[in-house]
Amino acid sequence: MTDPIADYLTRLRNAIGAKHRVVEIPASNLKKEITKILFEKGYILNYKFVEDGPQGTIKVALKYDSVNKVNAIKKLIRISSPGLRKYTGYKDMPRVINGLGIAIISTSKGVMTNKEAAELKIGGEVLCYVY
Repeated sequence: MTDPIADYLTRLRNAIGAKHRVVEIPASNLKKEITKILFEKGYILNYKFVEDGPQGTIKVALKYDSVNKVNAIKKLIRISSPGLRKYTGYKDMPRVINGLGIAIISTSKGVMTNKEAAELKIGGEVLCYVY
């Protein structure tokens, strides 16, 4: 597999499209950090790290609106890929839907949202947009 982050986002997208409640994803440290951010920002209902075998898995419970069954995540867009990395400085941090969505950025201080990176005045690789 050449791009595990794109695979992670695609598994989430497919589970949302199929209206699944829970999706299992092979774990890595970067995927765990992205999952924590999605939970903190309210895009997923819950998550659980299962340590089975050498790699382990992440079980993600998707969040749906109770009235009209719409998912909390409208779009997941992969920005930086292995063939074309996208970096940003803190001065030109991306704004997703004029501040309503989040950009997940891998910085030297760890994985964080665009707003947290701008507050700390650090740039990094733009992994994906979520809204």
